[in-house]
Amino acid sequence: MLTRYDGPERFDVLNLLVATDGAVRALGYDVRRLRPNLLISGVPEEAEATWPGNAIAIGDTLIGVHSVRQRCIVTTIDPDTGAQDLDVFRRIRRSFGGRLALNCWTIRPGTIAVGDAARLVSTTEQPANLGGWVTGVPYPRSADGVSTAGEV
Repeated sequence: MLTRYDGPERFDVLNLLVATDGAVRALGYDVRRLRPNLLISGVPEEAEATWPGNAIAIGDTLIGVHSVRQRCIVTTIDPDTGAQDLDVFRRIRRSFGGRLALNCWTIRPGTIAVGDAARLVSTTEQPANLGGWVTGVPYPRSADGVSTAGEV
């Protein structure tokens, strides 16, 4: 079930990151380096970068596509060993202009299952909040000063 979260921001740009198998194939490294929430298959290598401004319909769910994600040095960390490989980041910068995977948000919540068909559709929707970490207060605190980060 893909839901919508309207609480304080706790993410980099938007709260949903989508990658496509074509872009990952073009990158040539383990998809886990990108840390996507969803991976969409059957997409040509160059297509992902053309999706911002549209939406992805999967079943009854509608996902807004805002922009291609500016990648950081975390992509250089091997998810299995923790070893750093700076060539990953160099490749992202050289071949993708430093941007790979899609900053997305939930327009219409719904249930998504592995194997569900995804299609690109037009939308005029825009995300309510861009930005991410609430400035100076990444985790809200209760009146007694205790972190409420685990609460929803």
